[in-house]
Amino acid sequence: MRITILFVIALPLCLRGQSANDWPTFGRDMAGTRYSPLKEVNTGNVTKLTRAWTYHMDVATGAPAAPPPAPELHPGETPTPSARGGRGRGGFGGARNSEVSPLVINGVMYLTTGSGKVVALEPETGKELWAFTVKDGSPATRGLEFWSGDQQAPPTLLFGTSSGKLFALNARTGKPVPGFGNEGVVDMKPGALNGLADSSFGLSSPPIVYRNVVITGAHVQEGPSIGAAGDTRAWDIHTGKLVWRFHSVPRPGEKGSETWQGDDWKNRSGTNVWGMFTIDTERGILYMPFGEPTTDYWGGDRKGANLFGTSLVAVDALTGKMKWYFQAVHHDTWDYDLAAPPVLFDVVQKGKKIPAVAELAKTGYLYILNRVTGEPIFGMEEKKVPVDDALPGDVAWPTQPIPVKPPSLARNSFQRDEIATITPELQKYCQDLFDSIPGGLHAGGPFTHYSTTPSVIFPSSIGGGNWNPPSFDPTLGYLFVNTMDFGSLNTMVKSADGTRYSRTGYNGLSRFWNADTNMPCNQPPWGRLFAINVNTGDIAWQATLGITESLPVEKQKTGRPNIGGSLATAGGLVFIGATDDSRFRAFDSKSGKELWVTKIDAGAHSAPITFRGKDGKQYVVVTATGGGFLGDRSHADTLIAFALGE
Repeated sequence: MRITILFVIALPLCLRGQSANDWPTFGRDMAGTRYSPLKEVNTGNVTKLTRAWTYHMDVATGAPAAPPPAPELHPGETPTPSARGGRGRGGFGGARNSEVSPLVINGVMYLTTGSGKVVALEPETGKELWAFTVKDGSPATRGLEFWSGDQQAPPTLLFGTSSGKLFALNARTGKPVPGFGNEGVVDMKPGALNGLADSSFGLSSPPIVYRNVVITGAHVQEGPSIGAAGDTRAWDIHTGKLVWRFHSVPRPGEKGSETWQGDDWKNRSGTNVWGMFTIDTERGILYMPFGEPTTDYWGGDRKGANLFGTSLVAVDALTGKMKWYFQAVHHDTWDYDLAAPPVLFDVVQKGKKIPAVAELAKTGYLYILNRVTGEPIFGMEEKKVPVDDALPGDVAWPTQPIPVKPPSLARNSFQRDEIATITPELQKYCQDLFDSIPGGLHAGGPFTHYSTTPSVIFPSSIGGGNWNPPSFDPTLGYLFVNTMDFGSLNTMVKSADGTRYSRTGYNGLSRFWNADTNMPCNQPPWGRLFAINVNTGDIAWQATLGITESLPVEKQKTGRPNIGGSLATAGGLVFIGATDDSRFRAFDSKSGKELWVTKIDAGAHSAPITFRGKDGKQYVVVTATGGGFLGDRSHADTLIAFALGE
């Protein structure tokens, strides 16, 4: 009892203010730069990093939470352990599939776990201080948000759940904050379900706090078309009462409603922020990356451009009033959601600073826009794309916006002569697969459509990018972006009643690869890390990201499929896990040279953080749980901290 009393008294002292030592929000700052000014660990000593501690998330204090909902699967896909945790719109992690980036504020680390807990840890040791069990659903797999509190309320942790609840916990004690909603819990489902009681709704990513509001996105279905709304909403930070709501599918008379026909907008699901928000705190602007409207791969019942599907939208953070929008994919039928956190920085041209926002998309393009006006900084071209291969009953949009700079950061086309030759066995397997129908699989250039003929589509529905958070080094003006070159292999089939089409796999596959070896059928690289000079729009450097360990040593550097993001530091380093090869790496920020790599417990499909502990040491922390929908067969339940060895 004495120990417990001392702990409760000591924690408030740890919550006074924030410093350069901390990691106080998902992107470290509201701009989402994921940049730390710490430089104890640097290019000269990074090779001396060693594991400091490991926290096993499945042994957190308390009874096990209810199991997460099963992932939504399309016809032809089978529920395997590698598919656990859901798909495109941010599936919820099971006990072995967390994507969390922890927070560190004034000497305490906070995180959600795949085993249904929210925990506070001693960040220098990984020792558990308290644990809160979520009994209704699972906490968001990518983490939580911290609010420093005021005279009315204590320092607070805010997070959503798979069951559509928004929780507020006292950061000192781990207990619900009584004044927020109903004893610390807001039920977000009322007003979101469109009158459909069984419709799926929850949160899979952290909310974001700005002044007196906490802002939430939505995790909703990928099909059928009708379901819960993907609207963004803001709640009073003290009471949990609704403050504003942005209709992601505009109602008649609202801006964007002209891009929908008739009643096609009504009760439409999707069009949701399942990734992360960022905020320009100086201007009070919230940036919202929206996903595609439902259903994902067929738009015959939603002809038109379909705003605000697959769009970056800027609104007033306190009112929700729209300032501008940019639609990255018109009439999206590829599941090319925007999900990565928009990153805010200044572009310097001719000595003048231009406020900018960059959005990495599943298309493999990086869109760099003026964050005040939404105008492209390096130009944008509306280019003609295929329309003749659109499905019957659908009307393909004839053009798509393509940035002039930078070029595509992921493969977006495929021809048979580009089949991988990395081994004779893989080459033969993939050639036989491609030639398994007369004339070969349906394939082509950017924005080739899924078809009733088995089709190879690049990037895949997982994307060139995904929710992968980039990082930004302001001293170099470099934005660090990881992508993958990975294709889908699918066929579109007509429903029994003949009214719609849905996606199914082909030959038991939904990816263009050999599932037995996890080797894609296109020539490597299969994963890359880029540095983009944001002042010029050019690629400063690119590096192969990941190895295929089953190959001979001289052929292993293929790059690997990856989900997760990076961390940049003043020590001249970029840290990243993300790949399915169970490695954690550090690259030189200036040159892209891989300086350090270590084998870890599983694939780190997450974004790392760094902080300085009370002992004066700089720690680098990453979540490694494996699984996911890359086909990653590794499994663990670990949060791993590294520090310089003696």
